[in-house]
Amino acid sequence: MMDQLWFPLTLTLKISVLSTLVVALVGVIISYILARRDFTGKWFADILVTLPLVLPPTVTGYILVVMLGRNGTFGRILYDLTGWTILFTWEAAVIAAFIVSLPLMVKTTTAAIEAVDRDLEYAAFTLGRKELETALLITLPLAKKGILAGIVLSFARAVGEFGATLMVAGNIPGRTNTMSISIYSAFQAGNNELANMLVIILVTMSLLSMAITAKLVNSWKI
Repeated sequence: MMDQLWFPLTLTLKISVLSTLVVALVGVIISYILARRDFTGKWFADILVTLPLVLPPTVTGYILVVMLGRNGTFGRILYDLTGWTILFTWEAAVIAAFIVSLPLMVKTTTAAIEAVDRDLEYAAFTLGRKELETALLITLPLAKKGILAGIVLSFARAVGEFGATLMVAGNIPGRTNTMSISIYSAFQAGNNELANMLVIILVTMSLLSMAITAKLVNSWKI
């Protein structure tokens, strides 16, 4: 029983942490651009980033399979360079988690950055600060609550990801069976005891992450 619990738990945490780290970095950059830049096609960029949020996870997974497969746009390049295909690996699960989590990070962080008073940024500019310095020292610290909320939502989304992960990583015991996939497999096999334990762990993880974040956010002052 412990082996059936331990591997999905550690794999899910690894995938969720890695995807969330990338989501946090990429999401903040995209959010800043969307909040502070006007450019042709901005509306389309916003829609494109948001799309995985509204698409069924299996559709997102299928698109990733087409793109990352050995004959896909990116998969072919990777295979030609390394002789390795990313499909049906835990790395593919990280990509799936990143894609489905990114919209939550971008939407939350963009709103937080847009709420920052631009007069404070203009004051920093008049004092000789460059835009990057102003963003790092003024804008992002003032938007920290929204950024943290986006990070936590993205982590929680990655922890519970199922459809896209199943499409690109499969359900390979001891290799790609995350918590969500293991719950589905245990239910299908009639192993209710294992399914119940996995569900309890997954719900507890989600509740703890949200509670800790709420505590941190409430302790910070803008």
